[in-house]
Amino acid sequence: MQDKAYFEVRLQQSGIWGIGLGSEKADLNTVPMGNDTDSWVMCSDGYLRHNKEETHHITQLPQEGDTIGVSYNHIELNFYLNGQKLDCPFTNVRGQVYPAVYVDDGAVLDVVFDNFVHDPPPGFDKIMLEQSLLET
Repeated sequence: MQDKAYFEVRLQQSGIWGIGLGSEKADLNTVPMGNDTDSWVMCSDGYLRHNKEETHHITQLPQEGDTIGVSYNHIELNFYLNGQKLDCPFTNVRGQVYPAVYVDDGAVLDVVFDNFVHDPPPGFDKIMLEQSLLET
């Protein structure tokens, strides 16, 4: 299992969207995500959601052309806007999780797993594929 992972999402077109992490049990059929115990997401309305709760609200909403970074280290899930860390971590993420995104109402997101626009935080790196973890 990878200790510290990072990925980015480029907001190409506005709409309704969410970015974060989910376990295999996450409800992928409900918008917005974050309404169950198995997903942790930042949503286009600025709210961070988990288990039907809005845990944080960011005041500077991402706009078209912005890059949202996501880092996870089994202690905290953090979000970044254009390389700047947002002060809104999730600290209750447990177990094996995967990148999770949703789009609605015309939103277009590009998920980037390498060749990042912004440098990952110190000690973080791109998400490794499971077979890569076994080979290292």
